[in-house]
Amino acid sequence: MKILLLGCRGQVGWELERALAPLGDLTALDREGANLSDPAGVGRVVLDARPAVVVNAAAYTAVDRAESESELAQRINAEAVGAIGAAAERLGALVVHYSTDYVFDGEKHGAYVETDATGPLGAYGRSKLAGEQALAASGAAHLVFRTSWVYGARGANFLLTMLRLARERPALRVVADQTGAPTWSRDIASATAAVVARYGAGERPPSGVYHMAGGGETTWHGFAERILCIAGLATPVEPIPTSDYPTPARRPRNSRLDTGRLHRAFGIRLPAWETSLERCMADRAAYGPT
Repeated sequence: MKILLLGCRGQVGWELERALAPLGDLTALDREGANLSDPAGVGRVVLDARPAVVVNAAAYTAVDRAESESELAQRINAEAVGAIGAAAERLGALVVHYSTDYVFDGEKHGAYVETDATGPLGAYGRSKLAGEQALAASGAAHLVFRTSWVYGARGANFLLTMLRLARERPALRVVADQTGAPTWSRDIASATAAVVARYGAGERPPSGVYHMAGGGETTWHGFAERILCIAGLATPVEPIPTSDYPTPARRPRNSRLDTGRLHRAFGIRLPAWETSLERCMADRAAYGPT
């Protein structure tokens, strides 16, 4: 099975390259090999590679900067995804793509299911939702995995930021009124590889959106406290409301995602966020953020 991975140097893409490699003939490309700011060019890359599966881990992820670079975010997160889908449809290939809890406005009481109404609060969320829609409109077989609060041992993410700030500052102030589930990039990669392996064995899952996030829930404040506890850092963490930490882009207060559809379709349920956080930090301590 030929697999094309786009965005192999991101925190999810790095893990995907290692998880997908045993499944077949893997071509892993970074921004130099497939630049999503050039949608037509990315479409040609897919056609030239002629894969059976395209896994797109490339994206514009600068949530706040997207407010001033909305056209670039739209080009990368929506137009390029549509081009990938159009090329895959011509080849009869499956597209695996990643989206975000930011497609929702966060006002629901309880976890979001895939069929809930969307309502992005900012340019990033709008571009990711447009990417979902463009992929569906392409006619390609596709799986969109919406995830939340992604972190890992490399890249730019909340975990690494908290560890750095806890060593630089006498105390931290972290938002405590936004709720979601931290999701380890390796868990996303492992789950994706399991789905792709089944596809290679002949299973053809229904195209559509599936929620893929860590088990349980917490706040950013709770996440930060747990990180520092595992790291053995005694830096105090003060809980603050969102209003005390204004950002260019609004965040949803509720980012909880119901992952029942993923479990019913593939038998996959990601571990509890606390368990994965401990594993991630143990791995980082043992091997370093390579």
